[in-house]
Amino acid sequence: MTMRSTWNGQVSFGLVSIPVRLYSATESKNIAFHQVHERDGGQIKYKRVCEVDGEEVPYPEIAKGYETDDGQLVVLTDRDLAAVPAPAAKTAEVLEFVPLEAIDPIYFDKTYYVEPQKAGIKPYLLLRDALQKSGRVAIAKIALRQRESLAVLRVYSDVLMISTMLWPDEVRAADFPFLGEDHPQIRPQEMTMAATLIEGMSDDVFDPAKYHDTYRAALTEMVEAKIAGHESIAVPAAAGADEEVADLLAALSASVEQAQRPHSNSGPS
Repeated sequence: MTMRSTWNGQVSFGLVSIPVRLYSATESKNIAFHQVHERDGGQIKYKRVCEVDGEEVPYPEIAKGYETDDGQLVVLTDRDLAAVPAPAAKTAEVLEFVPLEAIDPIYFDKTYYVEPQKAGIKPYLLLRDALQKSGRVAIAKIALRQRESLAVLRVYSDVLMISTMLWPDEVRAADFPFLGEDHPQIRPQEMTMAATLIEGMSDDVFDPAKYHDTYRAALTEMVEAKIAGHESIAVPAAAGADEEVADLLAALSASVEQAQRPHSNSGPS
């Protein structure tokens, strides 16, 4: 399948400008469903109805509304939004270079492949190779779909990738009551057993091909059975953990024994 570019512009690297195109690097494989009437299979339709006058509203008459904390509604039209200074929509400006491990994954959002346009191949290869040699990634600022984002520019499979990032104020604080409470004591034996379990389940590389979406596979099997004329099929339930662990040390010990047994395959199916 041919990929379609989602953004054309340039990567600004100091005084060097690299004309590029961005392509979405990921795609959802979730099975999509329509909402339908169970009795006759008719698809459910939704109308854009104004809650004040009850009339359906055409797209040209739809504006954006912002509700304040005290319940007031501020209406913004396309003319209002056009007056807001827009970010540089066609430039991804490199701001600095940092080690990849310095960035917590919680900040990552959407990832794109970066393809050089014909005039930008040489500087593109220069930036790619320089990044690989430095062992660092570039922090950039980019505007996509009328939204300005921080981004990480890095090398993946011999091409550059841009991963947009959340802004710091978009990451929620982990504010949970238990953090300020007195905690149960972790026994040395429990810590030792946990460390042994981690060691037994560790690998030096991450191979995503070992893992599979078992829920999607079961759902696909059910859909295919329906297509074939079968009313339904029995899908084996996944083994779940008990809600409460009575003996943490015993559970850890059993987990270590399970991890040490030889497996018939290289990972979960």
